[in-house]
Amino acid sequence: MLVNRRGVLAAGALAVASSLLLGACGGSSDDDAADDSSKSSGSTLTMWVDAERAPALKDAVASFKKDKDVEVKLVIKDFQSARDDFITQVPTGKGPDMIVGPHDWLGKFVQNGVVAPLELGDKAGEFEDAAIQAMTYEGKTYGLPYAIENVALVRNTALLPEPATTMDEVVAAGTKVVDAGKAKYPFLVGLDPKQGDPYHLYGIQTSYGVPVFERNADGDYDPSKLGLGNPGGVEFAKDLAAWAKAGALNPSITADIAKETFNKGQSPYFLTGPWNVPDMQKAGLEIAIDPIPTGGSEPATPFIGVNGFFISAKATNALAASEFVLNYLSSEDAQDALFAQGGRPPALKASFEKAASDPIVAAFGAIGKSGSPMPAIPQMDAVWADWGATELDIIKGKAQPAQAWPKMVASVQTKVAG
Repeated sequence: MLVNRRGVLAAGALAVASSLLLGACGGSSDDDAADDSSKSSGSTLTMWVDAERAPALKDAVASFKKDKDVEVKLVIKDFQSARDDFITQVPTGKGPDMIVGPHDWLGKFVQNGVVAPLELGDKAGEFEDAAIQAMTYEGKTYGLPYAIENVALVRNTALLPEPATTMDEVVAAGTKVVDAGKAKYPFLVGLDPKQGDPYHLYGIQTSYGVPVFERNADGDYDPSKLGLGNPGGVEFAKDLAAWAKAGALNPSITADIAKETFNKGQSPYFLTGPWNVPDMQKAGLEIAIDPIPTGGSEPATPFIGVNGFFISAKATNALAASEFVLNYLSSEDAQDALFAQGGRPPALKASFEKAASDPIVAAFGAIGKSGSPMPAIPQMDAVWADWGATELDIIKGKAQPAQAWPKMVASVQTKVAG
């Protein structure tokens, strides 16, 4: 059980108290469309949600309205602006009562005091441990998880029926397929034209013993210990250059191009996540999900991202918001619906067990169990730009690995310390 030291009501007590309070705050709700600055009345809550997830929440919203006479208005919010707008609007009283988002927003949320801790109580044991860990910051749990996502190596089995283990083996096998005239590219991963993609390449990087940050005894990321500077970093950078020279890393191939190219059967490999699988299946591809290939001597540990629900520190009816999140969005029905809508492996164990009857979901889930939550600490914002740009310059052949990697580490260290 995760203990919330701020003394928020435990889940069991919350259910009793909320039934009394919710009965007192009932009444008709305003049917007018809510805008981003709308604020809940006593019998109405607002939640910011992206367009993809909103349909999956409608049944839970309807049940909550029927049972508690409290309406939850789903306000569609652009994902790219949601985090910063939430941080800006909550202190002014104009933000929503709840928000859907990834766990790596948590550090900034806590730093700015815009989210309330959430006492999961015994419910914590119903979720995957990694999901609870991701939603926990400095010993307190702040979010209810619903999905875990990570990348893996997707293989076109018509082009390559057998898996490979190391990145060198992957490149060699892919090159043979290209040389045989059966494919155009030996390996695909989408690279942003300005920032590369250290997120997708991270699992390979960790096999060199190079995490982005080291962890302390409690398992939390320690911003004072930048793992990027570990000795294996330069070795990884040199291998990036070698794989690029072999044609396996192409700076002209963006995420969209990589997806389109793979779906046309023009490469045996695509390093990506479950969000691209539905279109692969629509394209008629027969695929297998392989673990992240290693480059160094250690296991590959990809980032895992956990999506979930957070409650505003300024919620107009915190008790009602907690009731909705804890007892409606944690249900199998809600978590099943979110999986059906987005295809991300569920964080709720019971829902994952059902979803894992699909071997592709099971494979992504198994690989995710070896991953590490993306750091949610605020200092992570200072890492991405230099990290990604340096990898991209190395891949393009514009920078020498032995000089560029240490220079990047020094720049990141300065920014993190600042």
